[in-house]
Amino acid sequence: MPRSDRATTPPLRERSRRHSWVRVFLPVALILVWLAGASFGGPLFGKVDEVSSNDQTTYLPESADATQVQELLGEFRDSDEIPAIAVFTSETELTDAEIAAITDAVADTPSLDGIGEDVSPALVSDDGLAVQAFIPISGDAEVKDVTVELGDELRAAAPDGVSVYITGPAGFTADLAAGFAGIDGLLLGVALLAVLVILVLVYRSLLLPLVVLSTSLFALCVALLVVWWLAKFEILLLSGQTQGILFILVIGAATDYALLFVARFREELRIAEDKGTAVMAAWKGSFEPIVASGGTVIAGLLCLLLSDLKSNSTLGPVAAIGIVFAMLAALSLLPTLLLLFGRAVFWPRRPRFEPEVVAEEHGMRTTGLWARLARLITRRPRVIWIVTTLVLLAGAAGVTQLNAVGVPQSDLVLGASEARDGQAALGEHYPGGSGSPAYVIVAEDSLQDAAEVLLANDGVDSVAVTASDSPSGSANVTSDGIVAVGPPGTPAPDPTVVDGDVLLQATLSDAADSDAAAETVRSLRTELTDVDALVGGVTATAIDTNDASIHDRNLIIPVILVVIMLILMLLLRSILAPVLLILTTVLSFGTAMGVSALVFNGIFDFPGADPAVPLYGFVFLVALGIDYNIFLMTRVREESMEHGTREGVLRGLSITGGVITSAGLVLAATFAALSVIPILFLVQLAFIVAFGVLLDTFVVRSLLVPALAYDIGKRIWWPSKLWRRGSD
Repeated sequence: MPRSDRATTPPLRERSRRHSWVRVFLPVALILVWLAGASFGGPLFGKVDEVSSNDQTTYLPESADATQVQELLGEFRDSDEIPAIAVFTSETELTDAEIAAITDAVADTPSLDGIGEDVSPALVSDDGLAVQAFIPISGDAEVKDVTVELGDELRAAAPDGVSVYITGPAGFTADLAAGFAGIDGLLLGVALLAVLVILVLVYRSLLLPLVVLSTSLFALCVALLVVWWLAKFEILLLSGQTQGILFILVIGAATDYALLFVARFREELRIAEDKGTAVMAAWKGSFEPIVASGGTVIAGLLCLLLSDLKSNSTLGPVAAIGIVFAMLAALSLLPTLLLLFGRAVFWPRRPRFEPEVVAEEHGMRTTGLWARLARLITRRPRVIWIVTTLVLLAGAAGVTQLNAVGVPQSDLVLGASEARDGQAALGEHYPGGSGSPAYVIVAEDSLQDAAEVLLANDGVDSVAVTASDSPSGSANVTSDGIVAVGPPGTPAPDPTVVDGDVLLQATLSDAADSDAAAETVRSLRTELTDVDALVGGVTATAIDTNDASIHDRNLIIPVILVVIMLILMLLLRSILAPVLLILTTVLSFGTAMGVSALVFNGIFDFPGADPAVPLYGFVFLVALGIDYNIFLMTRVREESMEHGTREGVLRGLSITGGVITSAGLVLAATFAALSVIPILFLVQLAFIVAFGVLLDTFVVRSLLVPALAYDIGKRIWWPSKLWRRGSD
């Protein structure tokens, strides 16, 4: 070495001290950064409801009629109160004394916290067996708590033998709030416990599962911190549904990425005595598949931004943020913890330093389940992939039985529902749409024409117009004109006019969330075209939500397929392999949906499914399911470059089989945890994704893809260099 070089090069001992200092400082700094993020994000688990909303109109496109009507309603009303309907029923005709007691109880409700002053009089049904009253709940109150207190007070004051129900928009809002109440505690606890049990059984270690779960939990805390503040500043919208999916997605994805890294780390410990060397080698080997896998999921999720429905378009970035932190935790926090613990993390089954054994194995174990499966594929590859394909196609045939056109609001919450029971009782004694009218905004000079159209429809029971100078706040509209609500002879009030428009309220003959009510609203929108009216309300909101969801499903699914295929082409440097992987994943999705449809109809007897269920199922099954193909095929490609394609397929399967199966079990378990939340949408999504992931793990990735790749040989890499120069 020239003298000048020797003079400027630090002594070996000094370089060693500097290297050791970096190896100590960097892990400590990384752990402190993640610990700080988790300490700020952790306390937000109980505060998500402060920045979230479950109001359907919040998520509708701005151009939807129901959205425009909802925005204009505030100009016709003095508040944003949510109506609750108190229903009193008796098996015998109510006496005057009982009606008087009910009337007094209703009149006293404004004394309760969260109850507005404009409580309607008690209205006795024509058959004398029921009484209903409209009780407004303040928009800034905790609807669930106020509804429960209101029900308790009215039941305590009701005469003996009289049943009391709280239903209407406030009742169903309270049901949803109660259904989502377990997201912060129950859902997270069940998911973490399921993952912990699986990891302990797989690794038979005590410390490693805790390290992996810590990585996932820290990723979730930091992701929640970012999402919470973005929602706080109204950059993102959050709902209970989005919150639950975020929790499950981050826990599942972060654990999967961690398992891939741990498996690579364990491999490297067998050929590297130094734990730092093993961590760095594992990081290099895991970086590409983890980033490719996470990037695929993120790309699929961001395709949801094309959605008209804001509940879909906001889920995309929220979930994508979660995946980003899942990747970061797996590639920074986890390696740091593994560097800290070294081989001790696997105690009591520490991997040995045995490079001579690895050399004898040529990098591939020759015993065990996956080695036997690899040998089976070498004997009958074509038979295996053809039979597997036919079985999957048979399962996919059940998709024709899937009823994903929407479900009534009363069926959104599973289990007991006071609001559902109250709506049924209301429909027995009053028009089915009582308390949840269709709102029609029309120009003042077209008021009578619009009213006549409404009254001529068999699905409309009565029509009222908002009138601020009326004691009840409204006046009836008949074919002869406006008439007062009150004692005979009371002069008809003038309707409230806002910018030349008036607000009509049409009470429907059928329950607001029924198919018959939906048909009525659709026909009214057609019939009111000549008077340029907007129709909104509970029924119209459900219609516009379903229509937007179906539009999103038909648009986004093809886009996701194209995006993921392009990513796979870049990753595998091939065209044929990505096309085949996409086809196998779509086949797996079809089978999962087909079997789910049969289970939903034949076993659980569900009333149907939301149109978004197939879309969400597709996003998660395709985006996450392709992960396992990425884990498998990136390793197959790596082995094929050295050993040839067919040998590479066998090596890739035997090496990744255990870790991918463990990852699939973890992901299926975390999504299955969604079923503890008694919301129909989440229970259905939990089954579809959990079953689909298991199907993809044990059938598609273990049998179909390896057998197909082995049968095709090096042509699967067409048109890359590996196809031209490689061997079978």
